Amino acid sequence: MSAITGAQQRDFRTENDSLGEVRVPSAVLWGAQTQRSLEHFSIGHDLIPREMIAAYATLKKAAANANHAGKQLDDSKHRLIVETCDEILSGQHAEMFPLHVWMTGSGTQFNMNVNEVISNRCCQLAGTAIGSKKPVHPNDHVNMSQSSNDSFPTAMNIAAAVNVKERRICLTTMSSASTTH
Repeated sequence: MSAITGAQQRDFRTENDSLGEVRVPSAVLWGAQTQRSLEHFSIGHDLIPREMIAAYATLKKAAANANHAGKQLDDSKHRLIVETCDEILSGQHAEMFPLHVWMTGSGTQFNMNVNEVISNRCCQLAGTAIGSKKPVHPNDHVNMSQSSNDSFPTAMNIAAAVNVKERRICLTTMSSASTTH
């Protein structure tokens, strides 16, 4: 959240969720549920591990591909979600994931943070207003057929597998470099 300036924090948009209206800084890609989590569950200073951002982007991209293949997600929404996930995987938008690791056990808030960021970035790419949930809705399209109780552990497994693979490659490279000297 440090990437947001004081002036940007004074500019808000109003978003709605099942609990009603909430003011969200206009410069951010997250939405109402992430904002509520920040306001009510900012416990400690430890953010969700950055590896989880990439893992969730991988998972959301795979879900979009599966939902598109199953004819549940149209071409346009699919393309927007995949493009946004690819941006996240390339390291873009990292500052849009400000939630603390101690907020929940099931990962629901982080799952919704990812859904909202993807939805709002899709809105930007489509030329619609952030927070409009058109053409891509965070629940109906990004989170389609997913549960936080399933997606959070899956993302943790993806993050762990990627981390193990990267460490193995690093150790293998270091080992082969030391034997050639």
